[in-house]
Amino acid sequence: MFTRSGLAFALVFAAACGARAEPPGLGKPSTEADIAAWDISIMPDGAGLPPGRGAPAEGARVYAEKCAACHGENGVKPVAPGAGPLVGGGKLDRIEAVKTIGNFYGHATTVFDFIRRAMPFNEPRTLTNDEAYAVTAYLLAANKIIGENDVMDAQSLPKVKMPNRDNFIIRFLDRI
Repeated sequence: MFTRSGLAFALVFAAACGARAEPPGLGKPSTEADIAAWDISIMPDGAGLPPGRGAPAEGARVYAEKCAACHGENGVKPVAPGAGPLVGGGKLDRIEAVKTIGNFYGHATTVFDFIRRAMPFNEPRTLTNDEAYAVTAYLLAANKIIGENDVMDAQSLPKVKMPNRDNFIIRFLDRI
């Protein structure tokens, strides 16, 4: 508990420190271009999807080159520790069920967003938009969600109906 003189000292000390505090001079203010480079979120309705396109056949080549080292040859049996399976998965009838693109994801745009933002693990954000669309198309086709000849782009990707879509609590209902 402060006495009157202790409280006065604390207030004078705080005012003196606050009046003399200066920023450390580190960094620089972010520009609109700086912010735009990191503002890459994709909404379920496709808002934010970039230009580009890709088909499963193209995605199979990119996957073999840049994804298979961690996720396995066909996305079923991961090779790297921490890499999850991407294809198959079965029923979601228990908490321990294997969750994959084919049985868990609610929106195809989420698949694209994660691939574009975080993959490949050792070099995130290095895939071109066309490569990200192609790998997304490949994985959707491997999970039998789209056909082998379907092309994914900013118009077609948001229209893909994922098998588990209706089993989520929708946070942004107006964005679907």
